[in-house]
Amino acid sequence: MNFYSANESFPLTDYLPQNPVEPYFRDYWMAMTDRYTKFQIATWGSLIVHELVYFGACAPGFMAQFIPFMHYFKIQKDKPETFDKQWKCFKLLMFNHFLIQLPLICGTYAFTQMFGIPYDYASMPAWYIIAMQVLGCAVIEDTWHYFLHRIMHDKRFYKYVHKVHHNFQAPFGMTAEYAHPVETVVLGMGFFIGILTFCTHVVLLWAWVTVRLLETIDVHSGYNLPYLNPFHLIPFYAGAKFHDFHHMNFTGNYSSTFSYWDRIFGTDQQYHKYVGEKQKAALKKSE
Repeated sequence: MNFYSANESFPLTDYLPQNPVEPYFRDYWMAMTDRYTKFQIATWGSLIVHELVYFGACAPGFMAQFIPFMHYFKIQKDKPETFDKQWKCFKLLMFNHFLIQLPLICGTYAFTQMFGIPYDYASMPAWYIIAMQVLGCAVIEDTWHYFLHRIMHDKRFYKYVHKVHHNFQAPFGMTAEYAHPVETVVLGMGFFIGILTFCTHVVLLWAWVTVRLLETIDVHSGYNLPYLNPFHLIPFYAGAKFHDFHHMNFTGNYSSTFSYWDRIFGTDQQYHKYVGEKQKAALKKSE
């Protein structure tokens, strides 16, 4: 019996809210699986989800640069985005998305066939199981990212690979996946470890890629909106200010999503010192 079957229930599930979009989602999902092959869903479906989520999530930050009011929330106010920088970023993104990431996405179908991962709606886990699986993927990816990211900052390797990502000292949303192809593959492995560990249905791939893209674009957005950002409800969520400091300072704050690894190893000390000094300066200015 499949522990994650959508038709099974546990005593605690009676107290969980129902998913209001489930009937509509079910109809669309079943129509998709009836119309398209597993290869088309796993490959082209995954590519479409990636591109739509990525550039859809980048759009608000792109529009924010043209709204004067949003300048108040910009973290590095003295470093505005320019057309040349954004065009440079977009060109490398297209290279990475279609020549590096697409071949990796093509392996999704083989993975689902090898491990018997189902596509049908009846086998889909309940929403709260998917949410827990996504959280597990995030914890694994963040751990992988922290340690591999620190290695990439080693002076013996930095100038060959990770320096590309740091071409933008003041990041904006699109820079989230602006990286050397080697970095795209190496750090991207952390994304797939969670899939290998938790995947019981192909929907997890799309759920996890959606959350991961929304998160990484948020921390690279260059804007701090903690009270409007639901990610900040998650314990230990680092956020845009935390990662923006990494780009500005080049060292420290190595985690991708959470802050606890930096706290454990003391790699957030420069950040907290910087925040403290800014708070003192602001207090002194207000006196």
